[in-house]
Amino acid sequence: MESDSDESSSAPSMRTRSWPNILITGTPGTGKTVTAATLAQATGMVHVEVGQIVKEKALHDGYDQVFDSLILNEDKVVDELEEMMQEGGKIVDHHSCDFFPERWFDLVVVLRANNEILYPRLEKRGYSTKKITENIECEIMDVVHQEARDSYDKDIVVELRSESLQDMEQNIARIEEWIMSWRSDNIKTVE
Repeated sequence: MESDSDESSSAPSMRTRSWPNILITGTPGTGKTVTAATLAQATGMVHVEVGQIVKEKALHDGYDQVFDSLILNEDKVVDELEEMMQEGGKIVDHHSCDFFPERWFDLVVVLRANNEILYPRLEKRGYSTKKITENIECEIMDVVHQEARDSYDKDIVVELRSESLQDMEQNIARIEEWIMSWRSDNIKTVE
């Protein structure tokens, strides 16, 4: 499914926000949720954990036994998040990114990790060998990064290493700096 890049008159305007919206994506195990939650705490923005919302609000079409995961209903997810995204100030975290409307995000961060780091992280989660293999292959083949580049303007997609606590701290500092710059550049158009 391609991103919604139609900026027609029926698409809600995103121009009146005083805070940006950020998508943090990447293969499972790259640190999306920890990074997003820590960044939200540091900035006062709101962490939107899509996987949790899908479970809580049943935004899925059942369970896939083969892949040991819920079958995401992308339309339901977009409908659920649409109004909240209009407000701005959201840090969305999800392993897939190509179904979110392009207009929602000002920055798309793709977290990456070496497979020697990623494999043990997925093992600790109790993932099956099949699920670990699939996720490792996705990381090797650059699937999520390519999805992001295909779905969003290349100027807003940033790839960051996420292999250690130091990486995470540096990533958060870099994104915080970007947020302040975005606000400096955009706040005058809101007021």
